[in-house]
Amino acid sequence: MPLTRTSRRRAGRLGGAGALLVAAGLGLTLAACGGGSPASGSPDAAGTRAGTASSGTASAAPRIVRIFAAASLQGPLDTIAKDFEAAHPEYTVAPITYDGSQALATQAIDGADVDVLALASEASLVPVTEAGLTGKGTIFASNTLEMAVAPGNPKGLRSLQDLARNGVSVVVCASEVPCGQATDKVTADAGVTLEPVSQESNVTSVVNRVAGGEADAGLVYSTDVKAAGDKLQGVALPNADKAINRYPVAVSSKAKDPEGGEAFEDYLLSAEGRKTLAEAGFGAP
Repeated sequence: MPLTRTSRRRAGRLGGAGALLVAAGLGLTLAACGGGSPASGSPDAAGTRAGTASSGTASAAPRIVRIFAAASLQGPLDTIAKDFEAAHPEYTVAPITYDGSQALATQAIDGADVDVLALASEASLVPVTEAGLTGKGTIFASNTLEMAVAPGNPKGLRSLQDLARNGVSVVVCASEVPCGQATDKVTADAGVTLEPVSQESNVTSVVNRVAGGEADAGLVYSTDVKAAGDKLQGVALPNADKAINRYPVAVSSKAKDPEGGEAFEDYLLSAEGRKTLAEAGFGAP
């Protein structure tokens, strides 16, 4: 409590014992006004002042959300992550780990630090669920296969049967991952046996090989062809509906921030999230 001008004048006029009595009285008054706070020059007082300034100016650090996602989701999920952060500034999405769904499931089971898994097939999530790490998940999107060729389709490839011709090099996903499982289904349905020059661990690798001229064609998701723009041309498969991939999302039971994981899952399933997925070519759940 500050001294008034009158108090200061009275203290100045008193001398000797009177002055000491006034000073003592003022000291007691100041202590009472300060609620027993330490003297301004003491270490405790400095600590109190620093703590007060800190609490008034520093903001809490953002909470981190860690996501594992199928490689085919990279474009739209990067956008959804940014939109999620804008809508929920209390959270920051760590750089998303993209890979084949089987590899991601294995990493999660092996104890990787992950809050949310978004995979490319229901079957991919089953081992994670059986390990007690997630529930059955919620389907948030669907996808189908398409043939990817170089712009202009120089080899004139029109069907799965064309991919079995001599002199045609084709790249596919390995059977262990969802895009490979879908490839096995559509080729079996068409009665075609392929002899690929390479079987990749994720669909992005197939896209890159075809776009880089390392193969004449590849079987990828329709969303991958769309995302590649003028680097690839798509050829629709008449029996693509025989292998529709349904994408599940689930929060890990060992998530470091389960609330953050659930918040991201909710945003992915929201109208805003589904709009972004639809713009990328993904089908409805």
